[in-house]
Amino acid sequence: MTCSSCKASVENSLNLLDQVKSSNADIRLGELTLILNKDIDLKSLQNSIPKKYLINKEISSSDRLSEIKSDSTNKKSKIEQLKPLFLILFYITSASILLNFKDWNWNEFTLDFMGLFFIIFSFFKMLDLKGFPVSFKMYDPLAKAIPIYGFLYPFVETVLGIMFLMRIQIIVALMISLIILLVTTLGVTKTLLSKKTVQCACLGTHLKLPMTEATLIENIIMLSMSIIMILNYA
Repeated sequence: MTCSSCKASVENSLNLLDQVKSSNADIRLGELTLILNKDIDLKSLQNSIPKKYLINKEISSSDRLSEIKSDSTNKKSKIEQLKPLFLILFYITSASILLNFKDWNWNEFTLDFMGLFFIIFSFFKMLDLKGFPVSFKMYDPLAKAIPIYGFLYPFVETVLGIMFLMRIQIIVALMISLIILLVTTLGVTKTLLSKKTVQCACLGTHLKLPMTEATLIENIIMLSMSIIMILNYA
């Protein structure tokens, strides 16, 4: 593995296996750490990833791998991994409040929040335009069906952010936001219900975030804002 795209490809391929709870590939060390729901043989692991990657594992007494972390440990690490998301949402909310503090208006606050949200989240996706589509298509139905959509998505977010902040064609921006957020929310919901461990691509691939209920809540908030604003402008 030589790049974030390689890392995302290996991790997401392994995460599709029923036996795999989560996977973490370390590019620098060339190591792969797996947390399993149940035993799995190395041949099944090797067959699940692209052929250009090879898994080497020394087995001391048996040809089995077992779960190595407890649920409590996973829960703690998951909260720690979500810290960047919470901090970013806090700063977006604070900035939106400050922009409208002197002459408060809920509609203006909402438009600023949505604009900053799309701009900042698109920035993190832009950091790895090759790796992001790979992770995104693992849970977004449209990105899975139309691969080019995953590549274009960060640019769509950037344009939407500019439209909201500059107050350009608000209704059009809201309708587009409603559609893409609805599709993503459905994908996130399906992934959570399947109890599969998939990397959330909302902040790209550089910040490794797990797919959790927090991701669903984040999407629902943005989806609700879009619907409310559409009703206000209708």
